[in-house]
Amino acid sequence: MNIKTTPLFLIFFMANVSLVSDVSANDDTLDALNAEAMVIVKKFAGTLKPQLKAALETGGPVNAIEVCSTQAPDIARKLGIESGWDIKRVSLKARNSHSAKPDAWETRVLQDFNARQVAGESAKKMTHSEITGREFRFMKAQGVEPICLSCHGEKLSPAVSEALQQHYPDDMATGYSLGQIRGAFSLSKKL
Repeated sequence: MNIKTTPLFLIFFMANVSLVSDVSANDDTLDALNAEAMVIVKKFAGTLKPQLKAALETGGPVNAIEVCSTQAPDIARKLGIESGWDIKRVSLKARNSHSAKPDAWETRVLQDFNARQVAGESAKKMTHSEITGREFRFMKAQGVEPICLSCHGEKLSPAVSEALQQHYPDDMATGYSLGQIRGAFSLSKKL
């Protein structure tokens, strides 16, 4: 059967079957991309958190600030090379004004995360993903845990304030309380 002799309704039916099949393949692809992004987020957090804990134990919060300022970007860079994803952390109250300021899409998602939290959702499992143009974008909320409070909390020691000023002169990432959304892991991958 060629296109000239195929009835019009059959061409329409075949086109719709093709679209349905593409949608389910896209759903599978989105599930796979979401799963891959979560693995990367867990690797990032699973690498940084023990380093921060060790720094806190050996030299207190000032030492943790030093570790975070050098190790977090290095972890993101290495994971990006290893995975082929662009990886960063962003916040509406950025600590690092050079690398942590959100773009328009990230800002919208962070604002949505805050609204979801106000509505009662926990930051622990809060994510958002979508395809924008030819890019898959993923964000995972980063809630304030007890380990975060000595450097991101409401009451900081003078030594911590001084270290933050030294490493992050434009720091806005303080004044948080336990459980608040401090920012998010932001990942993207070209499709």
